[in-house]
Amino acid sequence: MVTIEREGGDRTMDNHGCGDGPRPAGGAGRPPDPLPYEGVWRFTAPAVDASVPQARHAVQDLLLRQGVPVSDDLVYGLLLIVSELVTNAVRHAALLSPMLAVEVAVGAEWVRVSVEDNHPYRPTALEADHGRTGGRGLLLVREIAREAGGAVDVEHTAGGGKVIWAALPLKPATLS
Repeated sequence: MVTIEREGGDRTMDNHGCGDGPRPAGGAGRPPDPLPYEGVWRFTAPAVDASVPQARHAVQDLLLRQGVPVSDDLVYGLLLIVSELVTNAVRHAALLSPMLAVEVAVGAEWVRVSVEDNHPYRPTALEADHGRTGGRGLLLVREIAREAGGAVDVEHTAGGGKVIWAALPLKPATLS
């Protein structure tokens, strides 16, 4: 069972989700009060297969409960991203990281999901090898984010592990 807790600090959203990117800089344009659905929630789960659907359901329930204005397509994309990232942590990091953390950060204009583990290896999205049946999770995550107008990155944590995040805009990307 996973329990989602709202974070007291807002370390991932410098600008309450305003601006062009998934991690806007500075305080310009900051709204006086956050919207009712804005915030950061984090939960931990064991690095086991059962955590994949639990994480997906927890994120879906959180978005619904908070009233985040997300389209069905965006929800499906986010849930697929959560599934892929948690699956990767379970498959590749469980030996060195028996627990993983999932964070959901919602701003006025974007939503960001991240999965953190204590394994030091920093994965890269592999090229599609049509002869293989696996190994395309991060490639899929990158494509979902790109199509939505979002971003994906991998960062090292202070404790020597990593966090992989994907941020997607709440409003559909406009074509120029």
